[in-house]
Amino acid sequence: MPIFKNNKNGNLNKLKSISISISKEKEIQTLVENNLLEVLDMHFLATEYTTTFGGRIDTLAVDINGAPVIIEYKKNRSDNIINQGLSYLKWLQAQKVEFFEMIVLKKLGKKLSSEIKIDWKNPRVVCIAESYSKFDIDTVEVIPMRIELFKFRYYEENIFSLEQLGLIEQKSKPSTSKVTSNKTNVDHSVEERLKIASQKIKGIYAELRALIFELDENVVERATSFYVAYRVAKNFAEVHIGKNQIKIHLRPIEYNDIENKIDKIPDGYQWTMNRRIYLKESKDVTYVMKIIEESYKDVI
Repeated sequence: MPIFKNNKNGNLNKLKSISISISKEKEIQTLVENNLLEVLDMHFLATEYTTTFGGRIDTLAVDINGAPVIIEYKKNRSDNIINQGLSYLKWLQAQKVEFFEMIVLKKLGKKLSSEIKIDWKNPRVVCIAESYSKFDIDTVEVIPMRIELFKFRYYEENIFSLEQLGLIEQKSKPSTSKVTSNKTNVDHSVEERLKIASQKIKGIYAELRALIFELDENVVERATSFYVAYRVAKNFAEVHIGKNQIKIHLRPIEYNDIENKIDKIPDGYQWTMNRRIYLKESKDVTYVMKIIEESYKDVI
């Protein structure tokens, strides 16, 4: 969800989200740890806590109701922090009750720790990341444990947001080519758009489509009679599928296009999505996807 700043003249200006580099992931962890009680109603216990099998729990905490909490931060899209968090939880539950109670006493002091009754029946695994894939969402929905996904955003002017995903309300991404959300009066499908494409282009599109869905669990796909649109708050990519190429229209921003693959559509057309890039080879999917991600970040 975009965040807007209300200016004195009554106009709303959208704040730009700032990408956090891998080198700054620790800063996000430190920021959350220093404000755990404020943002998550938890007491901080330890950072990078070493387990007996050599693992390192990013953040160890206890919530105000006494539930032990393991917090893991997703450094990149390939990280499987859910399984990692569950592994740490299994280790923690295998320890003696007195083990965790001593950590609480040592960190929070005798008075505060005496007021907290440790609730071993409801331990929590909390994951914090910029975005989650459909695989992450599906995993959480089928595991009968307290696994919670939080999504953070960092904006200009030092604005930070931390939002819990309401998984029950999440809609799965289409597992088939038929689109079931945001239908128009004419029910188009991705399959219709792919009829003209060669087998090579179908394969490239499948690869690209999977990567687009990995950007954000809220990405919505909608096929029209001309293209397949991908949007969060607004469209960030409109994919036109041809026989031997894929043409992608993007938002009107400046891109880090070091290979000069982006065309600017003349202003006379008055198109909102007035940047365009072509994809013909599988080897270019990674580069094109980086460009699409820049367009995506313009709408969040």
